[in-house]
Amino acid sequence: MNRQRITVDPLTRIEGHARLTIDLDRAGNVADTRLQVISLRGFEQLLVGRPAEEAVRIVTRICGICPWMHHLASVKAVDRCFGVQAPASGRLLRELCLTMAHIGDKVLHFFFLSGPDLLLPDSTRPRDRSLTGLARLRPELARQVADMHRLAHRLLEKFAGRSIHPVAGICGGFSRPMTVRLREELRTGLGRLLEFALAALDLGRPLVLEQVRAEDPAAITTGFLGTVDGDGGLSLYRGMLRLMRSDGTWIEFPASQYRDYLREQAPDWSYGKMVWAACWDEGFSLDPESPAGIFRTNTLALINVCDRITTPRAGEALAEFRQRFGRPAQATGLFHWARLIELVYCCERALELLEDERIMDPRVCVPARPGQGYGIGQVEAPRGTLIHEYETDDNGCITRANIIVGTGHNLAAMNLGVRKAAARLIRNGNCTRETMHRIERAVRAYDP
Repeated sequence: MNRQRITVDPLTRIEGHARLTIDLDRAGNVADTRLQVISLRGFEQLLVGRPAEEAVRIVTRICGICPWMHHLASVKAVDRCFGVQAPASGRLLRELCLTMAHIGDKVLHFFFLSGPDLLLPDSTRPRDRSLTGLARLRPELARQVADMHRLAHRLLEKFAGRSIHPVAGICGGFSRPMTVRLREELRTGLGRLLEFALAALDLGRPLVLEQVRAEDPAAITTGFLGTVDGDGGLSLYRGMLRLMRSDGTWIEFPASQYRDYLREQAPDWSYGKMVWAACWDEGFSLDPESPAGIFRTNTLALINVCDRITTPRAGEALAEFRQRFGRPAQATGLFHWARLIELVYCCERALELLEDERIMDPRVCVPARPGQGYGIGQVEAPRGTLIHEYETDDNGCITRANIIVGTGHNLAAMNLGVRKAAARLIRNGNCTRETMHRIERAVRAYDP
């Protein structure tokens, strides 16, 4: 069969390495599409044989953009392997660092990576569709965004020593206590970031709404997965996993039981693992006409699965979002809106954590003894639910490791979305630059 292949390699403005291939049949219509993860990392195998306390430093190299999420998921897994629980101050400091890391990441993705999709016209040349192009169009905004991104990283570095490749989290707690001076500096900086987050929400809301109101060629209907606290509130650091069907019904389970509800599947054309809901009777299928077992994670998922957001301004934003789009909301473009709501939440939550007097307790860790064990650590990364699973031997060395990253949960949905977008937009071999931009945009919404 004679086929024409359209290849986008590399797929740009994402936090990783991927390519998009679109195969056309003789008539010039879409026969197949594939979003392929093209880099083999192998970190799970790299951990085998290593002392578990080294894993928390090794896994930060998985991603230079979200190292804190891997660091803290790993620390939580090692805690469970060795049977220790961090004291309250250590847990609060960990959550503070995780929450602050989310702030810089969300500023990066919304403005640096997706901003050109939202703020620049579709006809913009690819080489101008970047932060540089955005800076030419709106220099004051670009300068403010760069300043806020730098501030978020500087605050994290000032407290924890590093904003990238952290080492502050240790088995049994945290490596250093909070000081009065540092708390005041963080309060001031986070206050500035909260003001910016609220302004970003005001700026982004109409841009996303305009995109969502237009026809969404990548529209799909799926379930959702995210973390909630004991009262059903949005949570990034601890809680139960809530798996929601597309009709809004859900089940909850602890991360330690994820194997009873989720399955992983590695296609032969990608190094990325797809994750699907094994607890649903329908099985798993990427057939665009009858998809099955597919759910999404990441910001829109968290907004959908939670019953409430406990911080005031983010809670108000959630109420407005639900009034407009219901629950669960499905439009892919709404990941951006949800990301801005979560940005406000992270700023508010970090300030809340600083007000908790337990965070000033100098007893930030407890001793741990390496040994045989099994543990799962889970946090919410900007890409979605992150799971680290380790087994250790009598010497505390890792004998088996499994890691499920947020993009793995979303990989099936992203493939389904670009398949539908390509089929709707490419007809009789007609494929313009604007067409490819609209297809790529469906991927970038997930911040993969």
